[in-house]
Amino acid sequence: MTVADQTPGEPRKMRTSVKGPLMFSAFFAVLAFVAVLIFASGGSAKAPRFDLAFTGAGIAFIVSLVVAAMLSMSHKENADHLGKGSGVNLSSKRPGHGGHGGPAAPDDQAETPDAGR
Repeated sequence: MTVADQTPGEPRKMRTSVKGPLMFSAFFAVLAFVAVLIFASGGSAKAPRFDLAFTGAGIAFIVSLVVAAMLSMSHKENADHLGKGSGVNLSSKRPGHGGHGGPAAPDDQAETPDAGR
């Protein structure tokens, strides 16, 4: 479902909402703020460096917001036929078919051109 397919008044899913990436970025901004505030001061005898903590939080917020936005824009749903077992050895309904270590089925006993060698 794209943003254009949504109806007005209906809440958006977390992937298409702005709330998800903002919460993700805010979490990392707070984490960076606390980490820089603790480690940039150089000990408890010195004054805390709020200027560096706010700078680190801002950088962490912007970078994580850009990464979250890029990941949400690049998301693409898989085609319906990909989950149906239409490829080689993707179906678990008939174990043993495919000749990769499983027990051979009766129809796998067909004559091959190099069988006599």
